[in-house]
Amino acid sequence: LKEQQALLNQQQTDLDEKTTQLSEQQTKIDNIIGVKAEVVEALQKEFQKNNINVNLDSQTGALTLDASVLFDVDESELTDAGKEALRNVLPIYCKVLMEDTYKNYLAEIIIDGYTDTDGDYAYNLELSQQRSLAVAHLLDIQGEFLTEDQSLDLQDYLTVNGHSMANPILDADGNVDKEASRRVEVKFRLKDDEMIEELSKIMAGS
Repeated sequence: LKEQQALLNQQQTDLDEKTTQLSEQQTKIDNIIGVKAEVVEALQKEFQKNNINVNLDSQTGALTLDASVLFDVDESELTDAGKEALRNVLPIYCKVLMEDTYKNYLAEIIIDGYTDTDGDYAYNLELSQQRSLAVAHLLDIQGEFLTEDQSLDLQDYLTVNGHSMANPILDADGNVDKEASRRVEVKFRLKDDEMIEELSKIMAGS
């Protein structure tokens, strides 16, 4: 009987430890999700304050830029209109993320380039990479919207990718929307995003 009681006590202790651990994990998840929501809200408010209408995902904070506005067909050099559009949008996006309030949580600012599904994969890969770089190079202009320190900090966070024709945008009928697929996305990743995703899956199954 004593052995059974000891076993029950041990099981209860193990259960209490797991409950505490789950509670701590949930608190951490809530905190990071809360930070992400705060960042997205701060971005939305800042764009509204400056009367700039942008395609900003309300869940992830990803900013989608129409490639046809930024570049001529098959070109990777920014048009004048493209430069003007980016000068209105990128400073606000980066400045919010580089604020002291959020910078400690920030892992990356990512610029992703995508093409439509026409043509050769390798050609489109190079084009999408060059377009992402062209957008990133606009951020190198110091003094316009970031301090010298912020510009140096930004270099530590910035990642630039080309994805060719991957992840095309589909229309309501499930067909590739070529115009929407030609895009550059600017997004951010928080340090614990991957961990939160994994923990969320574990807790959803528990």
